[in-house]
Amino acid sequence: MSITKRILSTSYNLLYSSLYIKMASTDVIGVAKGVKEIQLEDGMESKPKKESKGSKVTLKCPKGMRDYTPEQMAVRENVFNKIKKCFVRHGAVQIDTPVMELKEILTGKYGEDSKLIYELEDQGGEILALRYDLTVPFARYVAMKKVKNIKRYQIARVYRRDNPAMTRGRYREFYQCDVDFAGEYERMLTDTECVKIVCDIMHELGMENFTVKVNHRKVLDGIFEFCGVPADNFRPICSAVDKLDKESWETVKQEMVETKGLDEAAADRIGTFVRRKGGFDLLDELAKSDLGQNATAKEGLSDVRLLLEYCELFGCLDKVSFDLSLARGLDYYTGSIFEAVLDQDGSSEGVGSVAGGGRYDGLVGMFAPKGRSIPCVGVSIGIERLFSIMERRMKNNRTSGIQVLVVSGQKGLMKERMKLLNTLWEADISAEMLYKANPKFLSQIQHAENEGIPVCLVIGESELEEGAVKLRGTGSQQERTV
Repeated sequence: MSITKRILSTSYNLLYSSLYIKMASTDVIGVAKGVKEIQLEDGMESKPKKESKGSKVTLKCPKGMRDYTPEQMAVRENVFNKIKKCFVRHGAVQIDTPVMELKEILTGKYGEDSKLIYELEDQGGEILALRYDLTVPFARYVAMKKVKNIKRYQIARVYRRDNPAMTRGRYREFYQCDVDFAGEYERMLTDTECVKIVCDIMHELGMENFTVKVNHRKVLDGIFEFCGVPADNFRPICSAVDKLDKESWETVKQEMVETKGLDEAAADRIGTFVRRKGGFDLLDELAKSDLGQNATAKEGLSDVRLLLEYCELFGCLDKVSFDLSLARGLDYYTGSIFEAVLDQDGSSEGVGSVAGGGRYDGLVGMFAPKGRSIPCVGVSIGIERLFSIMERRMKNNRTSGIQVLVVSGQKGLMKERMKLLNTLWEADISAEMLYKANPKFLSQIQHAENEGIPVCLVIGESELEEGAVKLRGTGSQQERTV
């Protein structure tokens, strides 16, 4: 057997045997386990460096935006890959849309949050804005391409002119990971699959302590109608209810009465409903109550019951809670709504929701000719908030995917190292060497240990004379000559 074949054969044996897998990182393709804890205060910006002579440039990232280190990028790529794998497992196909949209496409779709849209100056006759989310551009895509049905996913950056809170994963530039179903499907099937996808992703990422809250816009509208809220005040009151996960009922009630102009008695009646949560038991109670006689609420309660039944079939009911405080403030939701939150355990405190979505059957019709309506439902994973948690939890990163370091024991062997390095590359093995003509042997070994490279391929004059190489396990320091 030639020396090249012996090197490759033994390298593979070392790399993938149980001995060397144990000393390598758990992910041999270089996906890091985590990153060091990020010490950032809410909204903190990079401190400007002292200006050098002749320079007036302040070196910092824009407010609410950040750079990512190799350690952080390794974690992000790992998470993105797991999410993408889950989307594909559920049959979704990938699309992409421009980072900018015509301003008129975005305005009027987000309720009170429309003020957070990044508007741009006139660009050659077109008034543009940075996309606020991936949902409205997807609806525009469906209408423009005349799509009748699609199960799509998209992972891309979005922009919001919000007050950033860096340690809680709230930025002005951030990624969203969306999956949406467009088209006519059996009632509540695709809604339930969105909930199932959220549960699958959370399990994949090791986030076991979470709850998916579910509710229905028709249940909320029925409550508002039953409690005496004028129809034209439904959405403003819904926006106020949406703040119950962050503020007390007293504060929300005050907003309803003093800011939204709602009668105090009506607000009190709303309060008897929106602070309740449960499961089938709560559904049964509401269905038998006077609220259950309201036609709008009755239809919403029927949908929620079906969703919970399907969640039980999909094996995720234990993670689902029917929560009447869930409102989702965006104007385009028309039916089921859902939101995933982490149960606070110290490391997740203050992060807020980590996924959210719902049904938006009327959004495509806003763009389509003659108002052609395409039913849609989808969910978005709040990936930045998950990253903020994982960055706190994870240590001992491995940022490189290198499996073999080519090492020389004596001087003057750079060309020989280059030849062996090329042999490994051609065999599709991730490998590198130090970019010095005569690196010290201990420096090379230390580099392998620091970077978590599991195997060193060592050559010296004696090995070259014998037509052999020495394979050295970085963790165990065991050696084998081949």
